[in-house]
Amino acid sequence: MTTLVQGVDLVIEARWVVPVEPADVVLENHAVVVDGGRIVDLLPQADAADRYSARSHQRLDQHVLIPGLVNLHTHAAMTLLRGLADDLPLMQWLRHHVWPAEAQHVSEQFVHDGTLLACAEMLRAGITCFNDMYFFPGAAARAALDSGMRAAIGLITVDFPSNYATDADDYLAKGLAVRDQWLDEPLLSFCLAPHAPYTVSERTFARVLTLAEQIESPIHLHLHETAHELEDSLKRFGMRPIERLRRLGLLSPALIAVHAVHLDAPEIELLARHGCSVAHCPASNLKLASGIAPIAELSAQGINIGLGTDGAASNNRLDLLQEMRLAALLAKQQSGRADAINAHRVLRMATLAGARALGLDHEIGSISAGKAADLCAVRVNDVALAPCYDPVSQLTYAVGREHVSEVWVAGRMRVERGQLVENNETGLIKLALLWQNKIRP
Repeated sequence: MTTLVQGVDLVIEARWVVPVEPADVVLENHAVVVDGGRIVDLLPQADAADRYSARSHQRLDQHVLIPGLVNLHTHAAMTLLRGLADDLPLMQWLRHHVWPAEAQHVSEQFVHDGTLLACAEMLRAGITCFNDMYFFPGAAARAALDSGMRAAIGLITVDFPSNYATDADDYLAKGLAVRDQWLDEPLLSFCLAPHAPYTVSERTFARVLTLAEQIESPIHLHLHETAHELEDSLKRFGMRPIERLRRLGLLSPALIAVHAVHLDAPEIELLARHGCSVAHCPASNLKLASGIAPIAELSAQGINIGLGTDGAASNNRLDLLQEMRLAALLAKQQSGRADAINAHRVLRMATLAGARALGLDHEIGSISAGKAADLCAVRVNDVALAPCYDPVSQLTYAVGREHVSEVWVAGRMRVERGQLVENNETGLIKLALLWQNKIRP
């Protein structure tokens, strides 16, 4: 009996493939078959050779192939403020440095250029999708598409004027117009992004909730990031922020609670009962001395936890591999249990859990037939990584972003041998220097 050979766009053969779904699986000497930007099959290399004829073939004999990483929280354009005012407490950093710089410089061009720079950094670190929150979301959308990157664009809302909008109604109207403009773009999705309980009023939250239900959008906001935030909420509203959100009806599976550092046991139970997701940003929380999120306790309650870098201004790196390592280590220390968050679990946090929070788990987050071919190859034949007993452990505890070799978004190669395929890196560095001279002459 003759076997029909199917023509496809791409076959990637890898020493190890970690599909993430099903959980805790490592496949040796397997191939991922891609056609039309989607994963067609995942099977042993010998079987792939018999069944498929590929127009392009990629052999990764010393690599781990994983789903593209999902950065669940960032402010991409703030890459242009990287290192501007380091080693300061959060509110001092914001009020005396970041907010004044933004008031003077943030514009459509600032956001486009800063996001373009961030996309280059993220792609080279294996991040194929990011969840953004910043002004001029249309400019961020254009930069993501210019980079060939997947993005969840946050439609930011606050109750104070900025260079972008005059009031909450203006923010929402402009954000929805951006969504309408790009609604059919397959690489883009959208979140309603009220900044935080301390910058958004009850009236605005009510509008956000109504809109979220109408357009079936996630709600992405900072929550319980610092002790000061809780103290301020108790003074202003007589309750902690999570209780305020509960009374307003915002706790739901649509909510992505960013940071979630300062939580008591009843609040963790509340987040679990309402099916909320958490965006854990360990490096930013450490750098701003905000605290350590109770990830082991959140995980034990079944809460969906993704990983975020936050912006480069409060982290300095858009490096989700580093966040994976920090998340695992901090959970062990905080819980007193070395097995609190294992390597497979933290990889899931950086991929499928982030996709699930964004409502994109049907599309990305695992290497599964039918999903978009957002993939990341990590080279492990490095003296700093030898020997390799367990590739998932190696990814979590030893690998650096410099070991990311190839990256695909929707089946298109965006990074090859560690270098961007399309964007000119020298040009991006010059662009960053031009903004540096404007921001700090």
